Amino acid sequence: MQLIIGNKTYSSWSLRGWLAVKASGHAFKEILIPLRQADTRTQILRWSSSGKVPCLIDNGLAIWDSLAIAEYLAEEFPPLWPQDGAARAIARAVSAEMHSGFPALRQNMSMDLQASLPGQGHTPEVDAEIRRIEQIWTDCRNQYGSKGPYLFGEYSIADMMFAPVCFRFETYAVSLGNSLARDYLQTMLAHPHMQEWKQAALAEPAIAPAEAR
Repeated sequence: MQLIIGNKTYSSWSLRGWLAVKASGHAFKEILIPLRQADTRTQILRWSSSGKVPCLIDNGLAIWDSLAIAEYLAEEFPPLWPQDGAARAIARAVSAEMHSGFPALRQNMSMDLQASLPGQGHTPEVDAEIRRIEQIWTDCRNQYGSKGPYLFGEYSIADMMFAPVCFRFETYAVSLGNSLARDYLQTMLAHPHMQEWKQAALAEPAIAPAEAR
C-alpha cells in the first residue's frame, strides 16, 4: 500500500488521508511530492488521474480524494466510523459538510504548521464558519461523546476530517467560547498521529504556502 501526499506543512487533504491509513493499522509507503513546484502536477499525475493529493495505491488500485480513501479503508476496518447507526449517519454528515464547505476559512486561514499567525485571517465570513465548526464539535460531544474524548466518543473519520481545522486553529490562535470545543481541540492536537505529522512538518524545508484547501 502506498499513499501519495503533499508537503505535511501545508497539505490539509493529505493529512486526512494519512490519518485514515494510520488509524487502519495498514503498513504503507509514504510518497511525498513537493507542492508549488513547476513539475508538481506532472509528478502527481504519475499516480493520480485527478492531479491532486492524496492518492492511495492498493494492489494497483488508485483511490483519490481523502474521504474516498477513508471510506475504502472503513470497508475493511469498520471501527473507522462509529458503530451505532445514528451516530454513523451524523458522523458522515459532518464529515461531508467539512469536505465540501467552509470556503472562507480555507481561503483565509490556510494550513501552515511552520507559522504562528495569531489574530490573522479573520473576516465576518470566516468567523461565521468558525462558529459553525464550534457548534458541530459541541453538539457532537454533547450527544455522542460519553464514551471518549472525540466527536463520537471513539476516534473516527469525523475527527480526521476536522484535523486540519485543529491545526489551523492552533496556527491562528482561534479563540473558542465553548469548553467542550476547547477541550476537543486540545485532545486532537495531542493525538499521537497528529503529533507525528506535526513533527515531520516542522522538519520540512520551508516553501511558499500551498493554495488553501
